[in-house]
Amino acid sequence: MSKLRKVVKHIVLAANKILYLRISSSLFRLFKVQNCYICPICNYYGRFKSLRAETGERKKAKCTKCGSLERHRLQYLVFKEITTDKNPNNMKMLHFAPEDFLRNIFKHMFKEYLTADLNMENVDYKEDLTKLSFSDNCFDFIYASHVLEHIKEDLSALSEIKRILKPNGIALIPVPIIGKNTIEYSEPNPHECYHVRCPGEDYYDKYKGFFTTVKLYKSSDFDEKYQLYI
Repeated sequence: MSKLRKVVKHIVLAANKILYLRISSSLFRLFKVQNCYICPICNYYGRFKSLRAETGERKKAKCTKCGSLERHRLQYLVFKEITTDKNPNNMKMLHFAPEDFLRNIFKHMFKEYLTADLNMENVDYKEDLTKLSFSDNCFDFIYASHVLEHIKEDLSALSEIKRILKPNGIALIPVPIIGKNTIEYSEPNPHECYHVRCPGEDYYDKYKGFFTTVKLYKSSDFDEKYQLYI
């Protein structure tokens, strides 16, 4: 009789778990109508803030808790995806132009974590991405988000990233994609945060000249509950 009770108890617990999952999914769909989302970086759940920029309003763009934007959440999900079979505890990372909310995560995740930038304060190294001081093959992972659109000599920067990256290392180097074709500016554009170009979908073709594998991710590759769209 006691065995029967245990079996019944396990069946009830399993049924409760399935019911809980169904309710959780239903609740998310219900709250999504009220503009509630999940931040994969800080696990905040609720409404996101809208931003008003020179280029126009971006609705539901900013996480209320950590301040991450659409691109940060997308890139963090990509990071989790591409390191699924990796062990960051044994890896050395270089984070260029580090975002504070990601810095706090990465510095506790990687065996060795270094930050660098040409102009930012509070970084480990002041570095020009086109002329890095690091030795060859010294980093397992390099992360430079929305940096190359500020650098005129972007091919030199890509060459330097390739040089300091270990064999089989990973570089996560996204740029803002606006249209199909890249437009090079004659001078930095003050209306676009002084970008020297407007990258298009063809911009990533440059990467193929430096890296053996180039994989692209887009917002639609991940769940809409993270609000990854501009």
